[in-house]
Amino acid sequence: MLDFLKSPVAAIQDFYVLAGRAVRNIFRTPHYADDIALQMDVIGVGSLPIVFLVSFFSGVVITMQMSRALSQYGATGQVGQIVAITLVRELGPVLTAVVVAGRNASGIASELGSMTVTEQIDAMRALGTDPIQKLVTPRMIATCFMQPMLTIIADFVGIFGGFLIARLSLGLSTSQYWTNAYEALKYNDIVQGLLKPLVFAFVISLVGCFYGLRTSGGTQGVGRSTTTAVVVSIVWVFMITALLTRIFVNLS
Repeated sequence: MLDFLKSPVAAIQDFYVLAGRAVRNIFRTPHYADDIALQMDVIGVGSLPIVFLVSFFSGVVITMQMSRALSQYGATGQVGQIVAITLVRELGPVLTAVVVAGRNASGIASELGSMTVTEQIDAMRALGTDPIQKLVTPRMIATCFMQPMLTIIADFVGIFGGFLIARLSLGLSTSQYWTNAYEALKYNDIVQGLLKPLVFAFVISLVGCFYGLRTSGGTQGVGRSTTTAVVVSIVWVFMITALLTRIFVNLS
């Protein structure tokens, strides 16, 4: 009667087992530092251009929209405060996570999926190499290290994009905009803006690895795993940000 629950429950169980083994391998040798550095370059540096574009235009759009609303109350000078809070608390971490999920969760899933269907994973096990320690843990560490860095860059670029609109279109002075943006940010906002990317990175990397290692059915299976990894990781990003936002709202 409850057979339809077996598959999702088993998948959740397998995911937690994978996550536990990946975290445990952080404290075990070998650490494959070269693989971690390579993944940092692929995940972090490779994502910089799209993160720049998305965050810059996010700041531009927020400034244009909020200036229109604030002008009704003669409060356009507060636009820097709104842009900073919005980006640091929510949009910066979330948009960066969506970009990383779309670019890297798919890449991880397709790479590991191709290795799975071509039996390279089985060959690694036969040679005595732990695929989790060799393939999953380096990607998890690299993502968890680079995601907060990308988010910091995205926050600054977004606030700078808002500054350009505020300076050129609204006529705000440089000191007025940046002073309002700086004074609006509290310790809670900074912690929230850095904790979210770390949790997002953990989930995105493991979801990509999980579906990559579960790939079956040849090249079509690789495509399905890639699509599923992106969709699931993005859904998790929004679910987690809702949960963490609720927690920080109660703490503030």
